[in-house]
Amino acid sequence: MPAQSNLTPVLTAAETNTLMNSVYPQLNEQFRFYEVLDVFPGGCTVRLNASGRHLRPGDTVSGPSLFTLADIGGYACVLSHAGPDALSVTTNLNINFVRKAQAGPVEGHCRILKLGRSLMVFDIDIVAGPEGQTVAHATGTYSIPPQRS
Repeated sequence: MPAQSNLTPVLTAAETNTLMNSVYPQLNEQFRFYEVLDVFPGGCTVRLNASGRHLRPGDTVSGPSLFTLADIGGYACVLSHAGPDALSVTTNLNINFVRKAQAGPVEGHCRILKLGRSLMVFDIDIVAGPEGQTVAHATGTYSIPPQRS
């Protein structure tokens, strides 16, 4: 299923990063681990700059770190496409871990499957390594707060 490419983003990647840093500063604290690389019609690309703090035994990027990247991808999509309402929340997120990811850049290619007035459904392909192989795949839903007058 292709992304909803007829959607027009209302925020750029830089604006989305700025907004996320202001409303969710604890995500990155003094480092830049999670970031939005690109926003495009119907989706976005996010990155985890995985370092030692993201690894579990066996030098594998931990499941919670990949899950966070998936959730950040959904959050970036809803902020950049539905509007900068920081109160949008995850209502569902399912993830499948496919293969091991090593420390280094891990990218999430997120696409909006449906954007309505109150819900956004998305999926994200999380890739890593020199060949950009899928390490995890997630689907999720965000609840969008009603418009305030």
